Amino acid sequence: MKYENALQRAIKVRLERAMELAELFGLFIIGIGTVAAMGTLIWHMVQSDGVTLTDLLLMFLYLEVFAMVGQYLKAGQLPVRFPLYIAMVSIARDLILRAGSNSELHLLASSGAIVLIALGVLMIRYGQARYPSNPEERRAEDAK
Repeated sequence: MKYENALQRAIKVRLERAMELAELFGLFIIGIGTVAAMGTLIWHMVQSDGVTLTDLLLMFLYLEVFAMVGQYLKAGQLPVRFPLYIAMVSIARDLILRAGSNSELHLLASSGAIVLIALGVLMIRYGQARYPSNPEERRAEDAK
């Protein structure tokens, strides 16, 4: 019985380590890809002798990806807000890119999607402030 538990723990530790390495490798690949994409964008902006709003929004998206990777490396978890921010900027970028060909329905739907995502972010932030998941934060909030 003791031998089985020790074996199970050893296997579990090795699998957890393998998963951590796979996550780090994935984050490394994402970081390298983001650097390459940002470098390509910067090269394009230098070659075209101009910067457009869509270029800036795309650069902002790349920075948000970097922030997500950094947050994951620091905390070991990823807040849901980061992908929501990226979604809002992506929708705004799409609206700008299609400025001349957007139908009224597409504009309304895209704007509504941004508002809904923003409301979702507000709800998440409120929930995190009101009901923190960290036990120390909860105790400090109860002491007030």
